[in-house]
Amino acid sequence: METASAARILKGIDAVASMNEAMKKELAEMAAYCLPDLWTPPCLAVFRVGEKPDDLSYEKGVQKRFEALGLRMTVYAFPEDISSEEFLAELQGVNENPDVNGILIFRPLPAHIDTQIVAKTLDSGKDVDGISPVNMAKVFAGDLSGFAPCTAQACIAMLDFAAISLAGKRVIVAGRSLVVGKPLSMLLLGRDATVTLCHSKTQDLPQICREADILISCIGKAKMIDAGYVRPGAAVIDVGINVDKDGKLCGDVDFASVSSVAGAITPVPGGIGSVTTSVLARHLIQASKIRRKACLS
Repeated sequence: METASAARILKGIDAVASMNEAMKKELAEMAAYCLPDLWTPPCLAVFRVGEKPDDLSYEKGVQKRFEALGLRMTVYAFPEDISSEEFLAELQGVNENPDVNGILIFRPLPAHIDTQIVAKTLDSGKDVDGISPVNMAKVFAGDLSGFAPCTAQACIAMLDFAAISLAGKRVIVAGRSLVVGKPLSMLLLGRDATVTLCHSKTQDLPQICREADILISCIGKAKMIDAGYVRPGAAVIDVGINVDKDGKLCGDVDFASVSSVAGAITPVPGGIGSVTTSVLARHLIQASKIRRKACLS
């Protein structure tokens, strides 16, 4: 049963269709510059430790999206007990593999593998999900040559697709992780938004959120954001992926409540998550173009 809504529903499938069309054109142009026998589509290496359901689900989604675009993907699956030394050696080998254009590492990694060392080892030119110190520094410096984390970039892509202007707007970001909240705040500042970054210790969070022209939640609490957090007419971007008390997938936003007051809202599922996969593909294409240009110079 669908809930009646006054808000414009920002569906990921619509943004994805537009992005995919542009990427197919870009890939065709890349292929046209190569001799047919020499053209190989960009290749992504996926590093997965163990078989967590979330990782397997995302991996399947990436594979389906890449097949539709004609991109290649190779999965490097390791047991949970792989040593840190072995994992880093495998990563370095793929860093040096000229056939691989991008690397995606599923996190969190097991506790015995130091994520910071992994991030430092990862070739920043192949780091298509923006976890390396080099890319993170570029994002915080406003250097557009770096790769931002895909989910953070997906929020910007959705707002752009929906023609929701950022310049001069008051944007509240609820959640301060390095995966979404912090880099997203930098991307928003780069687009001339006025940004407030909130978190679990923020006092009177509902009142602050009600000041937003655009409210983005990546706080990680199921249906925490209700109508009391939202100014009438505001755009609401829900990045959360949670499970509610009934075992159903949901976001940080109480969709039924908020959609009655918001001007625009992303659903969960079917919102930012699907756009994230297309951003990953776009980053892979960009990484491939940069590498090919470097080889030709």
